[in-house]
Amino acid sequence: MTGDFDLDGDRLREECGVFGIYGHPDAAAITALGLHALQHRGQEAAGIVSFDGKRFQSERALGLVGDTFSDQQTIGRLKGDNAIGHVRYSTTGETILRNVQPLFAELDGGGFAVAHNGNLTNGLTLRRQLVREGAICQSTSDTEVILHLVARSRKNRFIDRFIDSLFQIEGAYAFVGLTNKKLIGARDPLGIRPLVIGDLDGRPILASETCALDIIGARFVRDVENGEIVVCSEDGIESIKPFGNQPSRPCIFEFIYFARPDSIVHGRPVYDVRKRMGAELSAEAPVEADVVVPVPDSGVPAALGFAQAAGLPYELGIIRNHYVGRTFIQPTQSVRELGVRLKHSANRSVVAGKRIVLIDDSIVRGTTSVKIVQMMRDAGAREVHFRISSPPITHPDYYGIDTPERDKLLAATHTLEEMRSYIGCDSLAFLSVEGIYRAMGESARNPARPQFTDHCFTGDYPTPITDRIGEGPKQLSILADVV
Repeated sequence: MTGDFDLDGDRLREECGVFGIYGHPDAAAITALGLHALQHRGQEAAGIVSFDGKRFQSERALGLVGDTFSDQQTIGRLKGDNAIGHVRYSTTGETILRNVQPLFAELDGGGFAVAHNGNLTNGLTLRRQLVREGAICQSTSDTEVILHLVARSRKNRFIDRFIDSLFQIEGAYAFVGLTNKKLIGARDPLGIRPLVIGDLDGRPILASETCALDIIGARFVRDVENGEIVVCSEDGIESIKPFGNQPSRPCIFEFIYFARPDSIVHGRPVYDVRKRMGAELSAEAPVEADVVVPVPDSGVPAALGFAQAAGLPYELGIIRNHYVGRTFIQPTQSVRELGVRLKHSANRSVVAGKRIVLIDDSIVRGTTSVKIVQMMRDAGAREVHFRISSPPITHPDYYGIDTPERDKLLAATHTLEEMRSYIGCDSLAFLSVEGIYRAMGESARNPARPQFTDHCFTGDYPTPITDRIGEGPKQLSILADVV
């Protein structure tokens, strides 16, 4: 087996994570800690903007949070009691410094910094319109659109200008924004992307996940509701709901893959949900086997649930090396081949001579799955049965997940048997959509009003996708015929 072997190379990628705190003397340092906890949501870049009562300070860089915000000198430059931060994986815009968030602009009412998790599905359409009307864009990120819309609004109060801009955008978003007086958070009307409120010694916090609250010892208060704007100021927290009451549809992939296992998303412990997905998978697709092996790290909770439900031993048949950096030098082909198993290697004593059940959370292109199965066979596995704790991904995502186009998704172009043959396993099975809903504690998926954003499995896109269609807003139940 030659070539690069990185189990993360064929993974889904989340766009980013956001964090904000108001009124704390160590705002920047706390924001850096919060971003550390959210590092799994984006590893390409990180940034923090703070406000000290007179001016805004910004530190942004490519790389991991620890690469930029681990030294006291950098944190010391971020003065002030208020700060917001961002970790990024790019789905819209290149990986260049000018796209690193939070983005900042001086408006007529003062400075405004904003960080965004998600994707604006009409961001390109709006950007083209803004540029035609004379706007000068400094980045290629869809997040910059919100700065221009706020700047151009004719409303008097800043918060009304912000709301005015939200009514013009489509798609999925969780915003944190910072002005010279307020910390602002906002979720899209369906609540596709997550955002929570925390409390640290009476100071309000906004974060993508509860794990960011845990790392700083903050108390979880509640989720920001779908379509809600929260404004944190010296007067406390104000809640505004400009979109009225709509049923929420949070992204199902937060529970399957993106959220950290120790986070609580919409009242559900992610770790417990993933274990239940594994148990449901065991009931739907049982197999005669000797041992259950997770694909690290994403398949671990589901593999535990599968093993417990099936009454099979759970073993670490693949060992992950957490200390391999991104800059490992591979000067020649022979050395590259030696480095194939740098990040992951088979635990031969667990695998050899055994009928194994490999558990992973998803299959995207399938290229990584081929290598995983071959690695198990090279280690002496007698049979390799592949079980996936989510349904087949048959449609691309446009809400902040980096999925390829439909013709690059293995499940969209192959039958189950063709997938099994391509991957090289003895059997292959996915968890059903109904199984996902059972694991989430729902009795069944309601076709008339689904409880979650599950379009990657069903093709049911919950919002207009204007940039993809090019014909103005329309519901994308027909997207399968377009992409």
